[in-house]
Amino acid sequence: MKPDKLTMALLLDCYGELLTEKQRDCFDLYCNQDLTLAEIAELQGTSRQGIHDAVTRAEAQLLRYEEVTGCLDRERRDLQIAARLEALAASLQDMSRRETEEALRNAAAALRQIDN
Repeated sequence: MKPDKLTMALLLDCYGELLTEKQRDCFDLYCNQDLTLAEIAELQGTSRQGIHDAVTRAEAQLLRYEEVTGCLDRERRDLQIAARLEALAASLQDMSRRETEEALRNAAAALRQIDN
């Protein structure tokens, strides 16, 4: 399944500097500025097919970079962990000392599992 434009824009943010300048510019216009291939071709003074090829290659490279490094997946996971920890911290205020200690032990165990 082809990733959505938001995911591709995030991948461009993560790995855009690894693309050629032309690929990065074309992909930014296509993904972030939501221009059509024809509009980009007109701006760049090239053919629609040339822009299509540049965008397709850029997309494939960005997906490969993510497959190898997993930076975006790791960032998303870290944000989920942070949200869970914030929720836990908020709920600790309403717990007894014993419940708080148990919740912290459970959270520490969950974090150790994530780290492995």
